[in-house]
Amino acid sequence: MIFSFRNSGFRDPETGVYNQTYFLEVFNREWHRHLREKEQLTLVFLRPHLHETYHHPGLLESLTNNIEKCLLRATDMIARLDDDLFAIGLFNISDHGIEIVVERIEQCMDTFVQEYERDHSFSLGYKIAAIGCRPTREKSLEALFEKVDQLSDELEHNANQHLLSSM
Repeated sequence: MIFSFRNSGFRDPETGVYNQTYFLEVFNREWHRHLREKEQLTLVFLRPHLHETYHHPGLLESLTNNIEKCLLRATDMIARLDDDLFAIGLFNISDHGIEIVVERIEQCMDTFVQEYERDHSFSLGYKIAAIGCRPTREKSLEALFEKVDQLSDELEHNANQHLLSSM
């Protein structure tokens, strides 16, 4: 029997990216490692706004595959948290590195839109909220997730495409 990691229990069946449970487990482990090593990590929330007049099978999977290709470092990971929210973990990264990765994700999203713009049965917009954090004993992982969620909500009512912050 041949085992496929693509369809295993730590992947989202619709998109093929990591699921929420696996992402949280890895992010928690990385939080504690970064705490020990005094390194910075970043949590990114990506909200693609996909509006379809009819269902396009595989469209979301194609989108997430393109985003996954934009994450060039093997340690970076993307996961689906719910229907319209993806989390991206960037580990051992500088503030400048965060900006570069966010720009790369935006380019990837824009390229995806250009490739599919001839199909008028859907439209795609997106918002990206990212917070860089150097874990300390005073900071909590839960507070980081709450702050990124608040930033993401704020961004939904804002004309900006992305917001970057630190904690």
